[in-house]
Amino acid sequence: MTATHRIAASSVIAAVCAASLAGCATGTPRQETPDPQKPTPAQAPKSAVRLIGDGSTAYTGAQPHLPRPERLRPGQKPPQFVVFSWDGAGEDSQKLFSHFRKVAKKNNATMTYFLSGVYMLPDEKRDRYRPPQHSPGRSDIGFNDRRGIAATAKQLRLAWLEGNEIGTHFNGHFCGSGGGVGEWSVQDWKDEISQAKQFVKTWKTNTGLTGAAPLPFDYDKELIGARTPCLEGQRNFMRAARDLGFRYDTSGVNDQVWPKKKQGLWDVSMQLVPFPGHSFEQLTMDYNFMVNQSGTKTQGNPAMHDFWGDQMRDGLLQGFSRAYNGNRAPLIIGNHFESWNGGTYMRAVEEVIETVCTKEEVRCVSFRQLVDWLDAQDPKTLEKLRTLQVGQAPQAGWASFLSDRPAPAPKGVPGPPAAKGVPGAPAAKE
Repeated sequence: MTATHRIAASSVIAAVCAASLAGCATGTPRQETPDPQKPTPAQAPKSAVRLIGDGSTAYTGAQPHLPRPERLRPGQKPPQFVVFSWDGAGEDSQKLFSHFRKVAKKNNATMTYFLSGVYMLPDEKRDRYRPPQHSPGRSDIGFNDRRGIAATAKQLRLAWLEGNEIGTHFNGHFCGSGGGVGEWSVQDWKDEISQAKQFVKTWKTNTGLTGAAPLPFDYDKELIGARTPCLEGQRNFMRAARDLGFRYDTSGVNDQVWPKKKQGLWDVSMQLVPFPGHSFEQLTMDYNFMVNQSGTKTQGNPAMHDFWGDQMRDGLLQGFSRAYNGNRAPLIIGNHFESWNGGTYMRAVEEVIETVCTKEEVRCVSFRQLVDWLDAQDPKTLEKLRTLQVGQAPQAGWASFLSDRPAPAPKGVPGPPAAKGVPGAPAAKE
């Protein structure tokens, strides 16, 4: 993808996304990706490798470092879950994918990487993508080159072996009117998902990199959730996703309360958190902070970059604190591998990870781990957790709130008077 093509496409996408103030990726440079330095290889699964299809993916057994979810005991305080997720998730010359993999590992965190399928398709094979309601080979975030695909495949492989999740951000990233995802039918979504899977499952054939190592997972089974472009088209996407066996969606806007299921899927959408210096709250995504700071300019006033990053960091930390000290609702954060406003949002996210993921009773997890935990809980426990409002801690403490015994009557509230001298009544026992 040429630099000129990328800049033109990015300007169009930024303008469309700003109109809806929804999270949106504008693409990253995909050309001239330098060969990544050799990291310490992740430990491969010890089971036999069974190649799938052309060998782009493989079954290698159970995913390493994926903890077994445990049901809360009566009276046990729930952990504070935090999910860091990434839209697009390709490795380019900025090397942000590999960087945040290391940041996660250092801070005992796992994450979800929403891969754009077209990042596994070389530009010369672009016509193999047939987007719904658009001509073949059309994409608002471009395609990739062989070197970029090899670099992305390497990071996907290492990320999965480290316990991270690989989701999807679909393909062409079409927003707004004129064939945007908000206008797609259920069948359009199914077609888009099928193509996103296919590009991941055939990247070796499409690039000619037949000697490369496979992705160590069966993508048909790995793929259980997604985030839609610009947070549009959620309704029909969820219908398609439910039919295809997905388990969650994160394409809406929620308050900081405990998740519930919507159309059969866990709704683990991003949330509104305080926006320092403003009377309104902000969505937990780098793009949305940027739009409310520098508008559609991805590189605004350099003198403001540090301040803007601090605003995002502090807003996320304030949102974390009111959940951690309040209702313990999972905090959902979304980002892009971009250097908007001098990379200030990447710095902010890294500082949040370093601050919260090492705290006691905090688990920084992928969406897969979160929904595994939710599915393991007693539905009555989750129903009770959902009665807590934003920042609201149980008045009598967690032990009482989640006890399996009926809560005692509040002090000062009289019970029914004791019966005296009722004929035939047994004597009270001391």
